[in-house]
Amino acid sequence: MQAQKKKVNLALFASGSGSNAEAIIRHFEGHSKVKVSLIVTNKPNAGVIERANRLQIPFHIVPKADFNNPNSILEILDKHEVDWIILAGWLLLIPEYLVAKFENGIINIHPALLPKFGGKGMYGRHVHDAVLAAGEKDSGITIHFVNKHFDEGAVIAQYSVPIKKSDDVNDVEGKVRELELQNYSQVIEKTVLSN
Repeated sequence: MQAQKKKVNLALFASGSGSNAEAIIRHFEGHSKVKVSLIVTNKPNAGVIERANRLQIPFHIVPKADFNNPNSILEILDKHEVDWIILAGWLLLIPEYLVAKFENGIINIHPALLPKFGGKGMYGRHVHDAVLAAGEKDSGITIHFVNKHFDEGAVIAQYSVPIKKSDDVNDVEGKVRELELQNYSQVIEKTVLSN
């Protein structure tokens, strides 16, 4: 009798409310090959914790200072047999030891068309404000591998939306959020199953 192959285990790293994390969890519910096995957050009051509880996904709160200690986070990831790390609204720079351990195994989503509007401090509404201030005609999302620099890893996929002259930051944020929810889970699935 052949041993059943283990599912590909994902750890979701989230610092905020967790809407992307929930979309990913729901996408993989009952999946035959991929499973969300863990949520990691660096904030004890992050909204993603409520979602983790409601969706019955184990979670760990790992304060920013503990990320400098490789043993603390690696022990958690090993315990849950994590194969891939998926950033879903994660605001901290991933430490080099994690990038090395999960080489081409960490995926991020950025709310702009990289290489434009990336780097330290460029997240959430800051990005959308910068896009509008620059008079861009479109914006979108970039799904990319993580390296040791903010938003500089190899691009996996990009999706764009037009920006109208009448759009404000809320309009741009809404359009980009829709792209995230429509595309991130499918790109993750395709990427982890083809590697």
